[in-house]
Amino acid sequence: MKIAIIGTGGVGGYFGAKLAQAGFDVTFLARGEHLKAIQKNGLHVKSILGDFHTDHLTATDSIPKIGKSDLIILCVKAWQIKEISTDLKSLIHDDSMVLPLQNGILASEELKEAIDEKHILGGLCRIISKIEAPGTINHFGVDPIIVFGELIDTDAKRSQELKALFAKAGIRSEISKDIASDLWGKFLAICVSGLLAVTKTTYGEIMEIKETRQMMSDLLTEIYVLSQKVGVHLKSDIVDKTMAFIDSFPYETTSSLTRDVWQGRPSEIEYQNGTVVKFGEKYGVDTPINKFVYNCILPMEIKARKPRS
Repeated sequence: MKIAIIGTGGVGGYFGAKLAQAGFDVTFLARGEHLKAIQKNGLHVKSILGDFHTDHLTATDSIPKIGKSDLIILCVKAWQIKEISTDLKSLIHDDSMVLPLQNGILASEELKEAIDEKHILGGLCRIISKIEAPGTINHFGVDPIIVFGELIDTDAKRSQELKALFAKAGIRSEISKDIASDLWGKFLAICVSGLLAVTKTTYGEIMEIKETRQMMSDLLTEIYVLSQKVGVHLKSDIVDKTMAFIDSFPYETTSSLTRDVWQGRPSEIEYQNGTVVKFGEKYGVDTPINKFVYNCILPMEIKARKPRS
């Protein structure tokens, strides 16, 4: 099976390296010094589950150069999906699968604007990882898992084959019976990232202070109420379970959005708290905490996206 990893950051670098290590034909999309390091020395992965190294990897900075692929795993930032969706068409043959692992709930819908829906799976992953240096991925939190499911009624055989592929690579995965609800469940958790950015705290710091812990709970509750209005089936204890899950994170960890905001880079704020605010306005649900977080980060986001002289 030929696999394309579109975006070799913390997510694509980790899962792509696992697939390459298992012997699959994997091509990585990367850029800059990271691309040069991968082409020269492969990928070094530092992981709480054990370090490993894969060499002799194929990597490029051009999607069309990858060629037709059986499995296309999208690991770019959520806001980049629209930018690359047309180029992705060059990779697709009749039986290709496209698996987006973006944060947020909009990736599959945006892909449908350029790609036939039959190729697209719904997907998410759970992992805390980042590029530590060119050619080096650091996985430093959460037992990695990929959750995926069909968006339309198709032959369930391909989902089973995909799960078997991940198992061969030592990647824990789960076939979702309701991928929309699972996406919203993760969406609930990732929207905390903006609150970390605004308060300039790690997960451990924000959880140990009574006032900010309550803000987080209120932020999550707004999203749960919104999900019920939208018609997504989340269980009533999802807020408590999400709080408990975040409590399990290493004290000093942060999220990619948090780090992007702190470092003045473009972030996924429009696809996280920004989406909550827009959906809240659409469905008549008040979201004051999410609106506060979004509005605080918005000026920094505008500045980060201005062309540099």
